[in-house]
Amino acid sequence: MKKALTLSLALALVFSLTGCAGQPSGGDTTTPSPSAPVVSPSAAPIPDAEPVELIVFAAASMTETLNEIAKKYQEVAPNVTLVYNFDSSGTLKTQIQEGADCDLFISAAQKQMNQLDSSRDADGGNAEGLDFVLQGTRVNLVENKVVLVAPEGNPAGVAAFDDAATDKVKLIALGNSDVPVGQYSEEIFTNLGVWDQLNADRKITFGTNVKEVTSQVAAAAVDCGVIYATDAFSAIANGDRMEIVTEAPEGSHKQVVYPAAVLNVTKHEAEAKAFLEYLQSDACSAVFQSVGFSIPG
Repeated sequence: MKKALTLSLALALVFSLTGCAGQPSGGDTTTPSPSAPVVSPSAAPIPDAEPVELIVFAAASMTETLNEIAKKYQEVAPNVTLVYNFDSSGTLKTQIQEGADCDLFISAAQKQMNQLDSSRDADGGNAEGLDFVLQGTRVNLVENKVVLVAPEGNPAGVAAFDDAATDKVKLIALGNSDVPVGQYSEEIFTNLGVWDQLNADRKITFGTNVKEVTSQVAAAAVDCGVIYATDAFSAIANGDRMEIVTEAPEGSHKQVVYPAAVLNVTKHEAEAKAFLEYLQSDACSAVFQSVGFSIPG
């Protein structure tokens, strides 16, 4: 009888210890599923698991990088479907102003973001008094470079930006005046003292966005063109027949900084903020830097 009682107590003690070892401290008995995705601590938290369609308006020069990032974000936020609208920043600004659905805006220049930001009224950046930027969300996301490109083999022998005003160049492709890359181009050629001559000689053919300018150069429809370094990198990597001639002279134009902000008309503020935070993560920085973007300090 005594032996039986001793055995029973020993078994009870074993089961008791086993139960304690299997339960986390604090009484939390939830265990993670082995198939659940592991989210990096730097990734933005996902507010809920309801399906959400997030509309992102972004400069055309971000097409390749943001499409790659969309695939990565599916692992972090499988409930979020990213819908991109890529175009020139001026066109996107106009669409937002006219009431297009948009949750997050990424511009290729400060100008177009300023025009939508009520906090820029005082410094003249928002002459129309527009109010679309959700205050406290605006960040400088990436920085780019402006380069002179030519068709593969550079048949015209272009070597510098001011060569555009010489007999070497019969036609050059630039962005429109409402397109940031076009504005940077005009600034560069004005500082070089040849902008008026280019217009007088009717050497310029204009594109509605940077992708259109890139296509004209790759098709050898022009002798050269001015685009972003990242677009040149992506085009050449994709097999387009073009080459980079040189970067714009130092100090010839403003910094090419891409601001991003959640819009105050969004219906998905939490998800838009989460995606904007994710865009600033190390994973996204690596994608941006892989094609030539740099991260502002």
